[in-house]
Amino acid sequence: MIVALVFAFPFTLSAQDSDALILENSRPYTIVDEISDHAERAAFLEIYRARTPRDKAQKAEVFLARFPQSWLLAEVYEIAAKAYIDLGDFDRAVQDGRASLQILPESALLLTPLANVEAKLGLRTEAEQSAEDALNYLDRFSRPASIPEKGWPDLQRELKASCFFVLGRVGTVEAISLQADEERSRKLADSIDFLGQAKRLNPMDTEIDYLLGLDYLALGNSNEAAKWMAIVSQGEGPLKRMAQAKLEGIFAQGGMNKNQTLEEFLTSLGQPSPFPSVPRQGTAQRTVDLPDYVGSKTCATCHPDVYQNWSRTGMAQMLRPYAPENILGDFVKDNIFYLGDEVVRDGAGYKFIPGKQRDPFARMVVDHGQHYFEIRQADRLWHRYPVDYTIGSKWQQGYVTRLPNGQLQVFPIQYNVRYKRWVNFWKIIDAPGSERDDPLRWEEFSPATNYLANCGSCHTSQLRNVKGGGFEPRNLEFREAGIDCEMCHGPGGRHVASLMAGKEYEKDPLDPPVEFTKISSSESVAICAQCHMQSAIRVPGSKGELNYSRHSDAFFRSYKSRPYAEFFLNARYKDGRFRQTTFIVESFLRSKCFRKGGATCNSCHNPHPEDSASNPTLLKFRDQPNEMCTQCHVQFKDVNVLQQHTKHLLKSEGSECASCHMPRIMESLMARARSHDIDDEPNALMTERFGQQESPNACLICHTDKNIPWVARELERGWNIHRALSPAVARLTSH
Repeated sequence: MIVALVFAFPFTLSAQDSDALILENSRPYTIVDEISDHAERAAFLEIYRARTPRDKAQKAEVFLARFPQSWLLAEVYEIAAKAYIDLGDFDRAVQDGRASLQILPESALLLTPLANVEAKLGLRTEAEQSAEDALNYLDRFSRPASIPEKGWPDLQRELKASCFFVLGRVGTVEAISLQADEERSRKLADSIDFLGQAKRLNPMDTEIDYLLGLDYLALGNSNEAAKWMAIVSQGEGPLKRMAQAKLEGIFAQGGMNKNQTLEEFLTSLGQPSPFPSVPRQGTAQRTVDLPDYVGSKTCATCHPDVYQNWSRTGMAQMLRPYAPENILGDFVKDNIFYLGDEVVRDGAGYKFIPGKQRDPFARMVVDHGQHYFEIRQADRLWHRYPVDYTIGSKWQQGYVTRLPNGQLQVFPIQYNVRYKRWVNFWKIIDAPGSERDDPLRWEEFSPATNYLANCGSCHTSQLRNVKGGGFEPRNLEFREAGIDCEMCHGPGGRHVASLMAGKEYEKDPLDPPVEFTKISSSESVAICAQCHMQSAIRVPGSKGELNYSRHSDAFFRSYKSRPYAEFFLNARYKDGRFRQTTFIVESFLRSKCFRKGGATCNSCHNPHPEDSASNPTLLKFRDQPNEMCTQCHVQFKDVNVLQQHTKHLLKSEGSECASCHMPRIMESLMARARSHDIDDEPNALMTERFGQQESPNACLICHTDKNIPWVARELERGWNIHRALSPAVARLTSH
């Protein structure tokens, strides 16, 4: 259907910082520039420039053989898969396509043609899943940077049409194989529904018309079937003669007017019945007149205990006006930061290397009880700035000063509590050469380090541009520092007013205050994703709202995501898993717990627990962590079943579900946090290919004295993992 159109576009090469505000036009870097091996970069560009499918496939094979540990494997396997589709080698296309998706699953531009190929090969379950995933990702992700803006709407429509066609085709094949009963009729009706959605998006595709004719014929509606077959028979293409044969069969068997000729019968058919104007699938948007915001202290009037618990959480303390008692950094003793010092990764931690030529840049001091940063600027003089806000309250703390023009500027140096050291954190997490990782640029007061423009969307509540613009540093203000009650529960004006008047009112579970137990898992996670989804592309509201809505279908903002392949390489490992905790929601959305089980963030976390002061990760069942998993996986409440499954002693670290399925591989403020791709499992083959640094294996995190062959033997002997490789995994790990 649209395979050639998909192949015509080049691969995206742009990149985005993994800890920065993302706007539609913020695409200044390239991933290829991060590849330090010149030969590898040249070999990739050779594939990129190849003109024919055969040339692309051959160059891709050469690349995979020469650079089996490349960062660009997902892209190269995708190019190869599409080339093999063009060449008609569908088995090879599926293998390479699945190898690409093993690393980066969220590729609608690959999943769509792959779904068509899987359907042609009779891989109905796989085709259906690929098409459903592609439809999901086409809605979730923004336009890939490689595709021209003008061409994207048409391409997106054709991609969706192709996915709906696959779903209809699979449904038709499955239905026709069944005996005539309610199940068969239901499948045919579903197929007609999918094909109808494909027809709306791509009205000129006669394959859709032909399948619709088959479905109606199978339902016994010969007249409607004939109308669709007639449309196909009047066109050109390989289906023309097949449609004519079907029409002749319908005419011969259909009890038509015996005095009619076939031509008269065709003339009398008329047009097919129109489809409903609104597709059956999808959620209709509501128009909501949102109430006013009242502030957290108003919520405390009726919910004092919850308010007190919340006030001790990291969300409430994410940004706080300066108070001496809130300072975590050492402003007295180890209070000087030197340019030239280096911070380098050392296994799971970091080590600090004094520079040979150390130059003092910042000193943090206390004067008459007030905390200050003193910065040595280009004039070689020390300039003093007061601390006006603190950022963070647990593992690391940053500091903000208010400039004479009223703007809030973030100091380039932060204090890490774990190491008790002052660090240039941006240099640690950003790609080399980013604007903000050079402390010497502090005195420029760049928009890149303006607090509200870059951090405020996730660190403050009800952020807006009072002049109705976007994230420009001027004219930004917020209602509350930190994350307040109404960022999660919605504006409380109507709720408060009704309570004061003693009048109840009808509300949807998603209307403020949100009833989290009654909304869908997608809606629940979307509320958390306002802050915990790094890939979200921030779009200002019509009245300058920057992290909330006033006149929409919901109070929270649901943003498109930047395609994951467009982030700097430090966002993920070579095996595709996310490295940075800023991608915690993206990681969770990959898990079967969310995709199949309907799990939400609230399944494991309580945003305002009673022990919030001593429970920094806000975990439920903190003392019995397996209970987070046995809420659904009830079989493992039986300790014998649990021990048989884990092959570890009860109450040992190895008997905890999270140790194997949520290993500590995500980097968070110079510490390691758990992956939230919850159905992760140790993969010895991936680690053998990429090494523990780029494909960290949960087994080797604990068993540091062991090696990869030992892991492979133990996994096969104890859990039967990797004994029978799927073609995709075999393909990915074969080079």
